[in-house]
Amino acid sequence: MTGWTFHDPLWLCLLALLPLTALLRRRRSVTALVVPSAAEWHAPGTTPTAAWPVLCVYAGLALLIVAMARPQFLEPMKDHRKSGYDFIIAIDLSTSMYAEDFQRGDVFINRLQAIKPIISAFINERPDDRVGIVTFAGRAYTFAPLTFDHEWLRKQTSRLSIGLIEDGTAIGDAIGVSLKRLAEGWKENEQPREGAFIVLLTDGSSNKGSLDPRQAAKFAADESVAVYTIAAGAEGKVPMPIYDYQGNRTGIEMRESDIDVLLLRDIAETTGGAFFRATDQNGVAEAFEKINQAAKVDFDAPPPLVSHEAFYMFALLGIALMGLGLYAANYRPGQEQAIA
Repeated sequence: MTGWTFHDPLWLCLLALLPLTALLRRRRSVTALVVPSAAEWHAPGTTPTAAWPVLCVYAGLALLIVAMARPQFLEPMKDHRKSGYDFIIAIDLSTSMYAEDFQRGDVFINRLQAIKPIISAFINERPDDRVGIVTFAGRAYTFAPLTFDHEWLRKQTSRLSIGLIEDGTAIGDAIGVSLKRLAEGWKENEQPREGAFIVLLTDGSSNKGSLDPRQAAKFAADESVAVYTIAAGAEGKVPMPIYDYQGNRTGIEMRESDIDVLLLRDIAETTGGAFFRATDQNGVAEAFEKINQAAKVDFDAPPPLVSHEAFYMFALLGIALMGLGLYAANYRPGQEQAIA
């Protein structure tokens, strides 16, 4: 919103007192009309009830009250443009992400623990992009809508947890929900625009969902949305923690890693994206770094409003009017000659 506004508008309530004081003054002056003689009252230059000095004083008071309310003029910042993309990070939260085949120092960690700081760093390196997060397992959900608030988004990323969604891997639904979120972002800008993509990170093969992954890839290609796919996890058998019904860890068992590399390659090729195979934490980081090297495109973002303080103009004019009114009310022609 542009135009005039007030920082402290409650001060404007004092304006209601001015008509009241004027009315009380008028009543007092009416009773005083019988006191002076007619000759004094009509003497040239000595009329005590001349209207314009009083109006000046009241106008000055009104302007001072307006000044106390701190009037400001708001206008959009000029030459404000951003450069970047709209993109969604689709993250697999199926139970296979518990696999502890990634390592941080000498400690083995699960796949989700490994990717969360990498995703946060990736978001941090793209300050001019609108980023959203979709999570999926047996279903796909919007975890965070497209936003420029990357600090909030990084906090949300730290809260990602396995088991929030029924188990499974619905890759097609993840792409579909991501496309829907991007389409909503386009509507906010009143027109579809280039520079949108999806990063899909998974460690499994599609076995759930209502939308076929390859069909979802065709939908993305039709919308000129590239899908970058990352297959995260070691090959062969990987250590999987075992938990009892109370959630207590009871041991480790080796399970076969099941990643549909062919499907992820097809999705990337169909949409004009790229496929990355990441068997460790460094591989995931390198994949995000290569995506980060993509060229940026210009787009208009809602410009911030700049406020210009105007209280001093009202204050100076109010003081000037009050001074003029008080001087005129007390001025008598010939007074200086009498003193001399």
